[in-house]
Amino acid sequence: MEINPGAAEFPHRQIAGQVKAQIRSGAWGPGERLPSIPAIAELFGVAKQTAQRAVDQLRVEGILITKPGSGTYVRGTRRRLNRLSRGRYGGFRGYHADLAARYRQELLGVHRAPAPPEVADAFGLADGTELLVRRHLVRTEDAPVEVGASWFRVADAAGTSLERAEAFGRPLYQEAEEATGRRYIRATDQITARQPSREEAELLRIRPDTPVLHLLHVACDGDGKPIEVAQATWPGPMTTLTEQYPIPGPATEPDPDPGLLLG
Repeated sequence: MEINPGAAEFPHRQIAGQVKAQIRSGAWGPGERLPSIPAIAELFGVAKQTAQRAVDQLRVEGILITKPGSGTYVRGTRRRLNRLSRGRYGGFRGYHADLAARYRQELLGVHRAPAPPEVADAFGLADGTELLVRRHLVRTEDAPVEVGASWFRVADAAGTSLERAEAFGRPLYQEAEEATGRRYIRATDQITARQPSREEAELLRIRPDTPVLHLLHVACDGDGKPIEVAQATWPGPMTTLTEQYPIPGPATEPDPDPGLLLG
């Protein structure tokens, strides 16, 4: 491996590109430990700072993960999100067994808190209105992959099971439907990219400069009134959003207006 000093691309980006090529070819597989920074620097004939910048870039991209006191490793496969929040409802409005098998959800807390602006807007309330929030963290076998929260109006949730600090043996929306007496009919997902908050970076174990994808999920009843407003934040480089859908065929020509044929 070597870099081209005369190339327009920065040396650390050249190194990162070659490391990615090695990983893609299978030379370094998921979970495999990479050589140390000094060894990488010697391999490419660059300064250690340049090698460190290359590794840092690949960490931000989610390709590598550094374990303190152990070393830098090739990260496993990305988390693929199929159909965004629709997966939470499962087939036939039942428990999504496939997601449950791959991910473990940990309840971080249940309490009343001021609504952040985006949640308040979704409910049509003033910023800071007190709501009930259930916060969670989702993990795979090797890393946290989602930090999230579900918000409910206090008037809907007060005195119900939604206030209990315990996990349910069924999807949250089913518990909410029973507790509130309202049925989820339609929902809207809005995704944005941004930098993580300090708390999000710590919970997801990512660098503060790692971009995240943020979901705002608004679930409404038949009258279009929100029942639940949910937030989910995922490490951007480690997350792939996948949406599969049918493509409609050509529209058929409508029948002529009979009135136009007369006269």
